[in-house]
Amino acid sequence: MKQYLIRRFYHSLLVLVGVSVIVFLMLHISGDPTALLLPLDATPQDVAELRERMGFNDPLYVQYARFFVRAVQGDFGQSFRNQQPAMELLMERLPATLELAGAAMLLALVVALPVGIVSAVRRNTLLDHAGMVFALIGQSMPVYWLGILLIMVFAVELGWFPAAGRGTLGHLVLPAVTLALFSMARVARFTRSAMLEVLGQDYIRTARAKGLSELRVVLFHAFKNAALPVITIVGIDFATFLGGAVITETIFGWPGVGRFTVEAIGIRDFPVVQASVFLLALIFVLVNLAVDVLYTSLDPRIRYR
Repeated sequence: MKQYLIRRFYHSLLVLVGVSVIVFLMLHISGDPTALLLPLDATPQDVAELRERMGFNDPLYVQYARFFVRAVQGDFGQSFRNQQPAMELLMERLPATLELAGAAMLLALVVALPVGIVSAVRRNTLLDHAGMVFALIGQSMPVYWLGILLIMVFAVELGWFPAAGRGTLGHLVLPAVTLALFSMARVARFTRSAMLEVLGQDYIRTARAKGLSELRVVLFHAFKNAALPVITIVGIDFATFLGGAVITETIFGWPGVGRFTVEAIGIRDFPVVQASVFLLALIFVLVNLAVDVLYTSLDPRIRYR
């Protein structure tokens, strides 16, 4: 395991470096941000002086080397708009994203796992068909449409929850439901498929023949062995949530990382975008590593070398 973790560490470093190179090049190809940093009456001389002061006249490889040296030290530069450290601005918004992602993932698991398990155990019954219809609707419904629909019904018409913002538990309900629905439907489908494959195995029939209760057989024998593919999907979805649910945060005015990054892209705030993408890549790497390590505790046959 130790050798595996060391190898994954070096692979993760390569991934992060590769992501930083691609994002750096794409941002600088997208356009010059100096025009957005100066007033409308700025002269060409003002633009030239600002480009020189910010180092935009240097070759791209020189600019990237300068960025890389600072990034290794945790310095992604100052936000063009806010004139504050880019990573510091993102870390201020990360708790809001953690709150939304955690609530959405918890809601998805609380609903999806029972739906998937029951659908598999009661295969081809009314419960199974109802669960799969729910999964189909959940994966087919656009997030932006669902968010607007929830606002219209539960915020505007009924007045049960606030339409936007963050602060109370009521502010969290609608964006969490919106964000959770797609993952909820997908996890339910994967759980059902994995459970159906496991329930037909010989050791399940043996457990039932020993007189074990159906609940024990399903939860402790079947679901434990069916959990590996489900954990993979849950890990990917949770990393996506943490990376910033852009559409959901924008619709509900949620002050998270995703919404802030989209705003930064619009004004070509290079340091914020670069720091945000680095943070997203780091989250995906860490979540995937955690999922791989969790595999060994669920299935003792898995060994990493």
